Amino acid sequence: MKKIITLDCKQGAVRSARFNVDGNFSLTCGSDKSLKLWNPITSTLLKTYSGHGYEVLDAQSSCDNTNICSCGLDKTVIYWDVASGKVLRKYRGHAGTVNCVSFNEQSTLILSGSIDGTVQIWDVKSRRMEPVQVLNEAKDSVTTIQVSDHEILVGSADCTIRRYDLRVGSMVVDCIGQPVTCVHLSKDGQSMLVSSLDSSVKLIDKETGEMLNEYTGHKNDNYKIDSCLSADDTKVFSGSEDGKVYIWDLVEAKFLDTLDHGSSVVHSLAHHPSKNTLITAAADKVYVWGDPIVE
Repeated sequence: MKKIITLDCKQGAVRSARFNVDGNFSLTCGSDKSLKLWNPITSTLLKTYSGHGYEVLDAQSSCDNTNICSCGLDKTVIYWDVASGKVLRKYRGHAGTVNCVSFNEQSTLILSGSIDGTVQIWDVKSRRMEPVQVLNEAKDSVTTIQVSDHEILVGSADCTIRRYDLRVGSMVVDCIGQPVTCVHLSKDGQSMLVSSLDSSVKLIDKETGEMLNEYTGHKNDNYKIDSCLSADDTKVFSGSEDGKVYIWDLVEAKFLDTLDHGSSVVHSLAHHPSKNTLITAAADKVYVWGDPIVE
């Protein structure tokens, strides 16, 4: 992978960078209270969304790319219309900073995880401004959420991952032993990629809780740092506090390469859903990485 583009987002420190569902656009969340929508290949800024009172920490695009959900230090969750930039709903129910947000598969619900230890679920199709359900099993800050068609994965600073199966109404708890900073479900739904504050990324069998592989070499002791899988589930990527992105082979856990960002912590990254393209965030810049462009 080579650096293709550097985006100077001009929104203070970039707190997270995310692709939309088909990978045509990217979202960046800033410490200047803004959320921006980009074409990451042409470096074109398409829209700026303003409505949060403090730093924006996370965002996700809906399944049809018509809406965005976002969250931040102001304890709120905002539901946006992409085209107009209008705030459609502003949900206030958390007692503290909201760290992460995710739509369900049909984008009819928003799930938000907070430092208050709860996941709150909001119905965007109704006018109800209270959560339709609150998951309050976490004993510490909820740091990461991923939703599949029938499951909710919740990572927490209480060193656990909780897996809620919506088909049977059950919850399974896996203890990781260190605060969890990121959880990612593989494409086949059989395993979970988990980052934690012991400078390790682990591949865990979802059904048994058995650790299948461990990826080390990066530094992650103090910050919430993202990890992810490539589009074909063959490579593992993780940010690092030493200013690099580390890449490993999924099956062999063999270290493959690093992507150097200088001295800044690389805390957020996302892989394109189908192409060999990665976006990363460090300090006030977002970087686009991919195959070298051949003239």
